[in-house]
Amino acid sequence: MRIGVPREVKNNENRVALTPAGVSALTRLGHEVIVERSAGEGSGFSDREYAAAGAKIAGSAAEVWGAAEMVMKVKEPTPEEYDFLRPDLILFAFLHLAPLPELTRRLVERKVWGVAFETVQLSDGSLPLLAPMSEVAGRMAVQIGAQLLEKTHGGKGILLGGVPGVAPAEVVIVGGGIVGTNAAKRALGSGARVTILDVNPRRLRELDDLFDGRVTTIMSNPVELERAVERADLLIGAVLVPGAKAPKIVSEAMVKRMQPGSVIVDVAVDQGGSIETIDRVTTHDNPTYVKHGVVHYAVANMPGAVPRTSTMALENATLPYAMKIAGLGIRQAVLSDPALARGVNTACGAVTCEAVARAVGMPYVPVESLLKVGSGA
Repeated sequence: MRIGVPREVKNNENRVALTPAGVSALTRLGHEVIVERSAGEGSGFSDREYAAAGAKIAGSAAEVWGAAEMVMKVKEPTPEEYDFLRPDLILFAFLHLAPLPELTRRLVERKVWGVAFETVQLSDGSLPLLAPMSEVAGRMAVQIGAQLLEKTHGGKGILLGGVPGVAPAEVVIVGGGIVGTNAAKRALGSGARVTILDVNPRRLRELDDLFDGRVTTIMSNPVELERAVERADLLIGAVLVPGAKAPKIVSEAMVKRMQPGSVIVDVAVDQGGSIETIDRVTTHDNPTYVKHGVVHYAVANMPGAVPRTSTMALENATLPYAMKIAGLGIRQAVLSDPALARGVNTACGAVTCEAVARAVGMPYVPVESLLKVGSGA
């Protein structure tokens, strides 16, 4: 299979979908890999390294998209890339389609196989391709929040861990999944007081065991959530519904009750945000805004700020699936792997992820039904 790796074009997105090691693994299996010039520079990988690994270096994005049977990206296509979409192209990337009806429509109209990293899901409910970026984003949320709490960044002017004789900061995490767990690890390591709210009592018991009682775990309901948000110095939104728009868990009224200079970091912003006052997506160039006296951080590609770590962690998870698609073809790969089948968001001119279809108001067609009738690539 011919696999294309274009340079990412989102603001300060320095990750790349394949490293030279990944290219080598694919070319050794007989596949052809085409990498756009400078695609890996942001992550510290040179064109020379890619060429030595067996890649062809292309001079433009158009050349990569035009030649590839499967395009591997990190982030979803931007409007400037929509014209590259074409029938039977396999697009393997983070798509986050729920808040992007226009991109969804384009993928459907162009009959693209849109395989989303974030909805590849194992039988136990885990999300193996999203997990590494959730780990990065959870740890970064605390790192970023600690900096934003500094007075020079608009915060209260408090140190996350305090000092002897001075109380540490209150870190409140809404959602006890991978993002929330990793945020809690980093916040605890910094000496903060940490509270995690979740709606799953079983998960709260697991977190209590994991942290040996050092984290306060609270069953999330409107009353407890309001109390926790009000006392938070740093509030981290870590809510995820696979494929769907993030539910608005924290209301504007709750945010209004937070103290001036408090900080909100919403990791769910790439799925629409879980906090009502997150009303825009920001960028690494201009990452924050202030609303009701509270500093809001709403960057949708947080791991892009640490691209070398993120690129290698992501490839560790995605490469086996890329090999399966390249080796078997998309139809056989999907038929052979239920987890990968759940990752297919669009195919053969239809939306094949129920949560996405519901979010964008389009009909849902199970991918299995398309495969049965012999449609597609």
